[in-house]
Amino acid sequence: MISTNLLKIQEQIQLAARNSGRSAAEIKLVAVSKKFPHTAILSAYKAGQQLFGENYIQELQQKRKELPENIRFHFIGHLQTNKAKIAAESCSMIETVDRVKLATALNKHLEKLDKNLDILVQVNIGQDSNKSGVAPDRAAELLEDLQPLSRLRIKGLMTIPPYEASPEKTRPHFKNLRVLADKLSAIGFFAGIENIELSMGMSGDFPIAIEEGATIVRVGTAIFGNRPV
Repeated sequence: MISTNLLKIQEQIQLAARNSGRSAAEIKLVAVSKKFPHTAILSAYKAGQQLFGENYIQELQQKRKELPENIRFHFIGHLQTNKAKIAAESCSMIETVDRVKLATALNKHLEKLDKNLDILVQVNIGQDSNKSGVAPDRAAELLEDLQPLSRLRIKGLMTIPPYEASPEKTRPHFKNLRVLADKLSAIGFFAGIENIELSMGMSGDFPIAIEEGATIVRVGTAIFGNRPV
């Protein structure tokens, strides 16, 4: 089932990219494996998937021990500062950096590890009180504050828009994140990055996110099925 689902997702990615005049090669699929056992990740890995997303850092840490080393993890949940060390050790990207305190803690642990780490700044693009992320009008200030943290490689932005029953209603949020990224780039952020990463879109709306510029989509239930309770 997992291998079949992955094929369907890849076909949808290709179609959405084609519809928006883009190449599917520009788009990374993060298979969101939270709460699924490591055996489900192995099934996806055997089908060719190497990039996974986890929301709980200790769960990620445990799975990391049970899986091939070339599997990469993005952390996509709210990261507590006191868990920054585990994240620095275990992840290839943190997509949810939304405050200086967390970034500073990550940088400190990365210095000790002699390691650099890719990050995205999480933006609460819909200004939803139920979602984490920096407010859009504070994103430039946060990016400025992150500049001295030399172990962090800022690659772009991430968002989780407010829930909408109709996926099409998420389109304005995705567009707004892309516009914000363009504005931030125009005033000097993301210098030297040819393609700014935009992580947006999940199982229900990722084709729309791709049409609006997503370079990373985070898909869980459409690959693995309903999550265990």
